[in-house]
Amino acid sequence: MKSCPTCGRTWDDAHQFCTNDGTPLQTIDAPPVDHPVGRVQAAASGAEPVQRIQCEWCQAMNEKTALNCRACAAPLDIKNLVSESGWREAPRIRDMAEIHFGSSTCQVEGEIVPVAELMLAQGDAVFFEHHVLLWKDDTTPMGIMPLQGGMKRALAGMPFIISTAQGPGRVAFSRDATGELVVMPLHPGMELDVREHAFLLASHHIQYSYVRIKGLRNILFGGQGMFMDRFVTGSTPGLLILHGYGNVLERKLQPGESILVEPGAFLYKDSSVTMDVTSQQLTTGWLGGTSMNLARMTGPGRVGIQSMYVHHTTE
Repeated sequence: MKSCPTCGRTWDDAHQFCTNDGTPLQTIDAPPVDHPVGRVQAAASGAEPVQRIQCEWCQAMNEKTALNCRACAAPLDIKNLVSESGWREAPRIRDMAEIHFGSSTCQVEGEIVPVAELMLAQGDAVFFEHHVLLWKDDTTPMGIMPLQGGMKRALAGMPFIISTAQGPGRVAFSRDATGELVVMPLHPGMELDVREHAFLLASHHIQYSYVRIKGLRNILFGGQGMFMDRFVTGSTPGLLILHGYGNVLERKLQPGESILVEPGAFLYKDSSVTMDVTSQQLTTGWLGGTSMNLARMTGPGRVGIQSMYVHHTTE
């Protein structure tokens, strides 16, 4: 028998990964008690136990009657879809599903070119690249986020002007391309690295900067694509929404575990995952050969990829 160190569920020896959360399974001598997956009971003195459903995508707790996670809109009545190699699909958000963050809400509209429509409450705000704005109420205040290193960001091909929208008011965003919206609630103390031009919006509690990945100048066709956006939360959680071209998949790497990723497919990673360049030599004997540049991702942490390779002009 094998067990999942994350959720505690047991599996037979034929499985390599937990189909619930994608974690590599560990061999056990005796099977532990199989706890109900995703449900937590908290007994109060003299009262019936309170049931909650845990979201498999973002781990947020929800009322037992909820159909979608209130933190990321992932369907709660559908299990994670995980391949034999450990890749799990990003949740397919139902049309018009609603997300709650702070005192505000976000509704995801459409599927081919999805739209994130926000109802910002007083005191809440989001920041974004200005060209992803789709529409806003006339009275919704907007501004510019002050950024350090503007010249370096411009030379690196990254946005050097980040816009903000403050509540109260409505505002909507779209990436103007087919793909998926990936909702990433960031819990306190989390750090996430995202490829440039992939984030749609982030709540104002999230700290925004960039990080340089050494060696990526050559791997990304000689361009300046060695910088990535970094999003960090302090003691307050935040909401980050990304846009992925095609389908988005995520895999959790164990400490020291490595995979090679096509650079155009990379979407995001935990900051604990290291990223460097490796070159694969492909020879054809006397006729010569060629080389393939790939990004080596080494755990621990999550890695997200997109199935449609998009290389920006800055890369």
